[in-house]
Order: sequence, then structure tokens, then C-alpha cells
Amino acid sequence: MNGTIEQMPPRAPQPDLPENWSDEELILGYQSEGDRRAFDELVHRYERELYNYLRRYVGDDQVAEDVFQQTFLQVHLKCDQFEPGRRFRPWLYTVAINQAIDMQRRNRRHRMASLDKRLGTGDEQETGALVDLLDNESAGPSQLAEEAEQSEEVRRAVDELPESTRQAVLLVYFQGMKYREAAEVMSIPVGTVKSRLHAAIGRLNEVLSRNHLPK
Repeated sequence: MNGTIEQMPPRAPQPDLPENWSDEELILGYQSEGDRRAFDELVHRYERELYNYLRRYVGDDQVAEDVFQQTFLQVHLKCDQFEPGRRFRPWLYTVAINQAIDMQRRNRRHRMASLDKRLGTGDEQETGALVDLLDNESAGPSQLAEEAEQSEEVRRAVDELPESTRQAVLLVYFQGMKYREAAEVMSIPVGTVKSRLHAAIGRLNEVLSRNHLPK
């Protein structure tokens, strides 16, 4: 997953980077000093997380890899636009989503990803698992959780959500972003993120209710 990245020109050697540098210090260091190692460290930190997100988002391994490459190429090209005081992760996801949308517009045959598996969540997540918010009186919690993640009807319903709502679900429930981080990525107020998630949960509950109505 490094074809495009390896094509970037090498930089002059710089002093060793501190191992505990934050993402923001790395991108600002790359911006000011052009040290390729700062860029490579950012790629390393986000390689698995971002690729898995993109694979889920676009629904195709090869397309996800292409989008990943284009995302970090844009990080390289636009690093001067990163301003001190910003957080790198939401900025990176904004770039990645824009690249994914552009890729899908250029190649309509690739379907949008379905939410088949849940990725790990961060320690500071403000919400529980998506399935924990789905209500259904006809099944126990463990049975409902299993059915909610495996149900073809539910997966199809999530895939058919409006793109803006679907993005919110992906970022919060599957990437573990806090509401404010997702709001920053999507350039919308926190309240709008919450309302979109509420709409998504309502839609999924409708699907589950239909599936578990008595015969």
C-alpha cells in the first residue's frame, strides 16, 4: 500500500524525530521541515485504521487501497493548508472521504460499503455499539445484537440511508469518533450529527420491527 507514496521525492536528512510526537506535531514538522520520516510515521499510524474504514466505505479492497494512496498524496500536496490548532485525525478523514466520493463518481460500478462488522472503538467514545441502540421486544439483547449485525435487511437499510446520515453512522459507530470529531469531519454542528444518528437508528428499528412481527 505504498506505490504512490514511494513516488514522492526523498527529503534531506533531518535530526531524529521524537517517538512521542503527536500527529499534529508530525504534520506541522513535515510542513515546515519537509522531513519524510514525519510523513511516513503518519502513514504508519493510520495505515490499518484508515484503510479498514475506506474498505468499509467503498466496499472494495482495491478501490480502498487506491483511495488510501490518493488521501496521503493529498496530505503531502496540501500539508501547507493544515493550520496550527487543528486536530489531524478529523482533517485526515475529511480528505479521505472527499477522495472516496471522487473515486466513486469516477467509477460507479463500485457499490457503497455495507456495515457487516464493527471496528474497534476508542476509549472516549460517547455512544455504545450501534446494535445496542436497536430496540425490539421480541428478542433478547444477545439474540437481537446477533441478528442486527447479520440481518441482510438491516445491512441493506443502512446502505440505503442518505449519504450524509450514512457517513455519520460510519464515523461514530464504526470508527469510534466522538460527536465533535464527526462534526468536524463533516463540517456540520454536533447537533446535526446527533439528529442524523437518531434518524438512522429509527430507520433500523423499523426494519427490525418488521422482521420480528408475529406471523
